[in-house]
Amino acid sequence: MSIIVGSGEHRYEVIENWGRLPPGWRYGEVAAVGVDSKDNVYVFARSEHPMMVFDREGNFLRSWGEGVFVRPHGVHLAPDDTIYCTDDGDHTMRRLTLDGKLLLEIGVPGEPAPLYGGDPFNRCTHTALSPDGDIYIADGYGNARVHKYSPNGKLQFSWGEPGTDPGAFNIVHNICCDQDGWVYVADRENHRVQVFDGKGRYETQWNNMHRPCGLCMTQGRNPIAYIGESGPGMAVNAKSPGIGPRVSIWTHEGKQIARLGDATREAPSQFIAPHGVAVDSRGDIYVGEVSRTAMRNRGTPIAPEDDIRCMQKLVKLA
Repeated sequence: MSIIVGSGEHRYEVIENWGRLPPGWRYGEVAAVGVDSKDNVYVFARSEHPMMVFDREGNFLRSWGEGVFVRPHGVHLAPDDTIYCTDDGDHTMRRLTLDGKLLLEIGVPGEPAPLYGGDPFNRCTHTALSPDGDIYIADGYGNARVHKYSPNGKLQFSWGEPGTDPGAFNIVHNICCDQDGWVYVADRENHRVQVFDGKGRYETQWNNMHRPCGLCMTQGRNPIAYIGESGPGMAVNAKSPGIGPRVSIWTHEGKQIARLGDATREAPSQFIAPHGVAVDSRGDIYVGEVSRTAMRNRGTPIAPEDDIRCMQKLVKLA
């Protein structure tokens, strides 16, 4: 029996057990996911095989990145089919080919900037590109900044500070751009997405969400944003209704148009901890989850050998 979520123009069929791994392999946790121009899917996982690549049907194609990444966090697929990988455990952002050849590295591996000092990087989280190819890097867990770089990796300027005011951040967790150059920042612990122009000037913010982690946006006119809301982060509110975990869909003007999931039970039609979100050319949604971390934070005992779901696909229905 098919499991259908959503309503109206935003109805999806849940594909269970999408992404078939080789025997003995595990996802561990899926921090991020991206889709290339051929609709191949790149799963950035906290496992022995950090980058696992699948076709859209979930057939395993290849892996790479073994021994390179410390703690995978963010993935961005560029229009030229290069991939930007943000590693918060290594304090670096790397641009690579789709088979893992290094093209650009920003940050000093293993050397964080001073905590909340404003300089790049202290546990950077995600990367986005402007329409002109400039690089925005969200920074992150040990900072409260967005850094803008030229395409060749030269720092142009940074903005943001710790806090709750407009333009301030409390965990800069994710970032994306639209074709007009607006910058959208998932300000996780302030429970909002903030919108800036290309010079870092605050424009507006979207509210009515809980701990936004995943963030991606379609291209072209009138883009649609997909936000993975990770839901409760503590045992005391683990069973609180109305705060996720879920995936929400928004217009680029900040109007919420759909929500998928919002329950405390662990079922194929629900989520545990949406951390990375991507959409392919057909409108199907791929959701990576940091399920083990979330369940431990919510007070659920997890044994090392437990097989916890970390990857889901939602197929858009006509």
